[in-house]
Amino acid sequence: MASNAASFEGAAPERLTTRSKILTVAEVGEAVEKRRRKGLVVVQAHGTFDLLHLGHVRHLEAARALGDVLVVTITADRFVNKGPGRPVFTEALRAEMLAALHFVDYVAIAEAPDAISALETIRPAIYAKGQDYQNPDGDVTGKIALERQTVEAHGGEIHFTDEVTFSSSELINRHFNLFEPHVREHLSDLRDDGGLATILALIESIKDYRVVLVGDAIIDEYEYVLPMGKPPKEHIIATRYQDSEIFAGGVFAAANHVASFCAEVDVITCIGTNNSHEELIRKNLKPNVRLHAFKRPNSPTTLKRRFVDPSSIRKLFEVYHMNDEPLTDDLEKQLKALVGRLCPKADVVIATDFGHGLIGPKIVQQLTALSPFLAVNTQSNSANMGYNLVTRYPRADYICIDAPEARLALSDRLSTVGDIAHRLAERIADCPKFIVTHGKHGCVTFERGGVVHTIPAVARKIVDTVGAGDAFLAVTSPLVAAGAPMDIVGFIGNVVGALKVEIVGHRYSIEKASLIKGVTGLLK
Repeated sequence: MASNAASFEGAAPERLTTRSKILTVAEVGEAVEKRRRKGLVVVQAHGTFDLLHLGHVRHLEAARALGDVLVVTITADRFVNKGPGRPVFTEALRAEMLAALHFVDYVAIAEAPDAISALETIRPAIYAKGQDYQNPDGDVTGKIALERQTVEAHGGEIHFTDEVTFSSSELINRHFNLFEPHVREHLSDLRDDGGLATILALIESIKDYRVVLVGDAIIDEYEYVLPMGKPPKEHIIATRYQDSEIFAGGVFAAANHVASFCAEVDVITCIGTNNSHEELIRKNLKPNVRLHAFKRPNSPTTLKRRFVDPSSIRKLFEVYHMNDEPLTDDLEKQLKALVGRLCPKADVVIATDFGHGLIGPKIVQQLTALSPFLAVNTQSNSANMGYNLVTRYPRADYICIDAPEARLALSDRLSTVGDIAHRLAERIADCPKFIVTHGKHGCVTFERGGVVHTIPAVARKIVDTVGAGDAFLAVTSPLVAAGAPMDIVGFIGNVVGALKVEIVGHRYSIEKASLIKGVTGLLK
């Protein structure tokens, strides 16, 4: 954004044009410093302001009355945490709408998930928030407390305005057609049935759970390359290297997802002695995740190197670095010892079985025998297509797989997904609860003795689908263990999936606060 700061020096706020009020956070910091030196009181408000309404107008007008200069900072699009399909209006449009208010002096887009860095730069005397933020129990992110500390550290204070309040999410849900009619109908039914309160209570009910994950260690590497075309003498694609990222994927990504919801998480896995990436793994695991990793000699930790077009996050091709042979007797003995020690003490055991050699028949037998509650996902991928079927598990309390994997398990490519889920439940005699995920079609849930439920997808922006199924499994497994109705579990899983497909690779994991805000945004 071009700097307009010079044009503000000595100018009265009322003479500024709408667009000239919009600056960077740094430029606003410089502009208000000059005004502060003249003895003027700087007030700052912050929010998403996705749909500007009367509640916003009165809040900001009240904020302006507290001082001489009003700065409004807004959350950048990529940090808006209101659920799938949000924000409705882009950051540029939201900024322009706010700048059009005559009592707003400056508007800036904050490139952060909260207001803290903007507060540190602008250093307002007063930080104005609406009365709905006054009760700290309603702050699921804990950010208001941190923002208060930041304001007070610079000698400022927080002030809660007492004006009429509206919900942008509720107005958007009622008056904007963000979703297809069948999705809107499903959301409306959930609202009418008290779905929001039910879901929030279920999420809270698993906070003290102990979860053990047993699964393959995978490192996901993204090599960002720009396609240049086909060389004249070769039948290949030529690309130009741009950048790279490396993530702790596989069982580690699943563990980080569930770690935000449950108190304790243990990971049982095997890494290689060659290119182990152990430092990366340990650095990326959340504080409440304990790693129990034995090492396979003369083998790498499985690495999947994907070559990605950065303009669209389209994968061009990938290269596996792995040893997917079955574990030796000595290594399997180590794995059995860890499973025998940790799984019986867990509330939930999750088998994230990528079919890369970790979980053999003896471990399957041990998991099914020792787990108080066993959730299973068996993945089909380019390394094991058709060989890693969920039917390997004679018992599970909950199975979550995608539609192609379910079809492979039954050798059936024609039946409906609902019929597939029903028949698969009969095939695995000792598993009462199933979910089959179905991409843009949502998911199908089934509980023995009940009916098949089709839950529509709520994703509106798809950036990267890698790891979406793992996130779905990780978050829903303890909810199923807590006795949640399967149709509610399916909806929560779809919201988790919608949040995950907006994330590149495993840059971030699904957070409890993000899910709560996402569900609330959909069901207000």
